[in-house]
Amino acid sequence: MTRNLSGLLAPAVAVLLVVIVVAAVAGAWPPFVAVESGSMAPEVERGDLVVVTSTERFPWGGLVGAAEPGAPTTFGSAGDVIVFDPPDDGYPPILHRIAFPVTAGEDWTERADPALLDGDCATIAACPAPYDGFVTYGDANGEYDQSAGIAPVVREEWITAKALFAVPNLGWFRVGVDAAIARVGIVPTAVGFGGFAAVTGGFGAVLLGRIAARRRVRDEGER
Repeated sequence: MTRNLSGLLAPAVAVLLVVIVVAAVAGAWPPFVAVESGSMAPEVERGDLVVVTSTERFPWGGLVGAAEPGAPTTFGSAGDVIVFDPPDDGYPPILHRIAFPVTAGEDWTERADPALLDGDCATIAACPAPYDGFVTYGDANGEYDQSAGIAPVVREEWITAKALFAVPNLGWFRVGVDAAIARVGIVPTAVGFGGFAAVTGGFGAVLLGRIAARRRVRDEGER
């Protein structure tokens, strides 16, 4: 039973150690973001797990927009991809690309890509820029967040991390947990997933025990 328990716990311990190491290297917590929409497709799809880092972590520090010279390539296109969370908007954090920085009072539509605008500065609520920040967009959306009304100009203090790379389909568990919490609440979700894990672990322990017992019987029969 002790050996079986150790076998069951070993994968969980290994995963925990990996998470701790990634968090230490990335300098962000949590070091992973589960993608809940297709706004960054096709490079990042819903259900992918994105590894993120602190915006000040060497050697990935700094924030560079797609329109700036020497912008890094992230997910196949120029510009840093960031995680930002406007306060009091009632929505989950957003994973989108920086287009360019703006300053307070600027008519940023003058240097924007016309194909990503719906109107001019007079018709866009986030223009002129009410404060210093960033204009952003989702690669699959075809319009700046600030033009589409998805987000206001993004203040730097709203940015919690920036993306490094994505692992396909590993974020579905997190997406499922978030959906369950939104539907039934955190306590029933914790009880449900905890019960599922306990039942699965119990069946696993029984199965491993039976396999080990059969091996012992077989080895004794061969002696």
